[in-house]
Amino acid sequence: MSQISHRQNSNEPLLIEAEDFADFGGWVLDSQFEAIMGSPYLLAHGLGRPVADARTTIKITQAGTYHLWVRTKDWVPDYHPGRFQLLVNNNPLPIVFGANNQDWSWQSGGTLQLDAGETSLALHDLTGFAGRCDAIYLSLNATAPPSGVDDASRAWRRALRGLPDEAVDAGDFDVVVVGGGISGCSAALAAARLGQRVALIHDRPVLGGNASKEIGLMPRGTQGALLQELSARTVDGDLAALSLLQAEANASLFLEHRIIAAEREGSRITSIQTVSARGGHERRFGGRIFIDTSGVAILGVLAGAETMFGREAQAEYGETYAPEQADTMHHGNTLFFRTRMAEHPVLFPDVPWAIEVSKDYANLSGQLIKTGEENGPGPAAGTNPNTPDFRFGRNNDVFPATHFWEYGQWLDPYTSGELVRDYLMRALYGTFSNVKRLEPEAYANLEFEWMAFVAAQGEFRRYRGDYVLTEQDIRHHKRFDDTLIANDGSFCVHCAWPEGEGKYDFRLMDWIFDMRDQEAYEIPFRCLYSANIDNLMMAGKHISVTHVAGSATKLMGNGAQHGVAVAAAAALCVKHDTTPRGLLQAHFEELRASVDALTGCDHDLAASPPVRKFIAVPG
Repeated sequence: MSQISHRQNSNEPLLIEAEDFADFGGWVLDSQFEAIMGSPYLLAHGLGRPVADARTTIKITQAGTYHLWVRTKDWVPDYHPGRFQLLVNNNPLPIVFGANNQDWSWQSGGTLQLDAGETSLALHDLTGFAGRCDAIYLSLNATAPPSGVDDASRAWRRALRGLPDEAVDAGDFDVVVVGGGISGCSAALAAARLGQRVALIHDRPVLGGNASKEIGLMPRGTQGALLQELSARTVDGDLAALSLLQAEANASLFLEHRIIAAEREGSRITSIQTVSARGGHERRFGGRIFIDTSGVAILGVLAGAETMFGREAQAEYGETYAPEQADTMHHGNTLFFRTRMAEHPVLFPDVPWAIEVSKDYANLSGQLIKTGEENGPGPAAGTNPNTPDFRFGRNNDVFPATHFWEYGQWLDPYTSGELVRDYLMRALYGTFSNVKRLEPEAYANLEFEWMAFVAAQGEFRRYRGDYVLTEQDIRHHKRFDDTLIANDGSFCVHCAWPEGEGKYDFRLMDWIFDMRDQEAYEIPFRCLYSANIDNLMMAGKHISVTHVAGSATKLMGNGAQHGVAVAAAAALCVKHDTTPRGLLQAHFEELRASVDALTGCDHDLAASPPVRKFIAVPG
């Protein structure tokens, strides 16, 4: 029996969201850019080989002549690499979609006669190069669907999907954690174990953020006990965090939920609103304490928290690695990949649309070896420009750094995510093509084994807390009366090409890796709560630090320590009915004792020579 995923009511128009297809086939659900383009969509991520059809069945109530539109994107205008067809009852429409030189828009598919009853639809990929479909719209009149990305368009979609106008109440929680990366998993798990009723909201289908199996970095930095517990990997590369949180009675996990609004009363957040990637259901979560571990400071952006962005001027904090003039440059995004040699020759189509970005670059070093192990070598052909050496460890070992594939440092990270991801895909496809073309005999069997379609996120906004940690604080081991935890890590400053410069602008110009003295440094509690939102704390790379200091604190292991600290603080805020600032003023020794009991760690095991153990000094 066929599965009917959409039913028409009377003669009303019919909206078929691609994420609601009954069978995705070889297409993947991409919900990363919903805030930018309006909806999750299906992506034909076939690495140059057409993927299997995505299929669904709809039920037509009113027979007639229907006008059809498909919302899609021609992601490289003039070249159209993401072409696909729509099959209706296994018959392809004459229109090829994704080839109209338009950004996200409703492309007309003409008219077709539909009988009452079941009708099958299929997305038929033609290229394997990132074709994308957001939705299909069928109407008995010729009025095109709305094209805006705004409240009105969202309400239109809700109405056609039969969803309520208002968000459904998902309940009230002691602690609401936004973001299921390493720091978020640590905060949620620790808070739940401290007896708090916790909701963990995460916009991806898997936990771990940049350490998740869909990206695959190793969580470096302070190797705390909780980090080691939750970052153990299953056979398929997933983190143990999922099973740990699912087994925790006090924790409720909401995957594929994106936060879209925050409600405040005065200087307190009272609730947040989310939308689910599958089904589009909107929910409201009430909370007493909110913790942002999203890595992008999204809760603060929505709630009006004070934030910082880009690089501070050298004169502002006296930082060695700061530029003379402040600017908006930030660490960009990275796309991980892996190649292999097949047992037979592998053809790869011409990709002029990709070589337009890669130029003549032909060095595929810097691969993800496997989930949790990066910085691998890769095939190279011809003569390539020197890549700055990335040196690490006591012996200054040189290795091919994965993060040299980076882009977006001068773009708005909140509105340019899809553009950045797509640009990196073009750079990788073009480089791969150059390697095969320049040395066809040596690399006849070379193929892509894997390429992420989810980019490892770089730097976004950072919160301003009651204190801003600086490079000099870390370098000189400044002591703080409100120290709760210690972090490890070198200064790791990614240097982009000046805006508009650099032949290979998808590669870093340089990389500053300053190992300092390799000793742990202190993180004051004042860096872990918002300066102007009373019940908001944060953990991870967007805590209250400068750009340069953040290049050390951003490590995921460090974020796990932040997460444990704010979880303990959240539990005490609930216990004493106070704010994080109130804890600092009246209950700090109790907080310090709670954190000390939770944060046993070995610090950075990769550092050499061995680092000292950190001992918190009261007062």
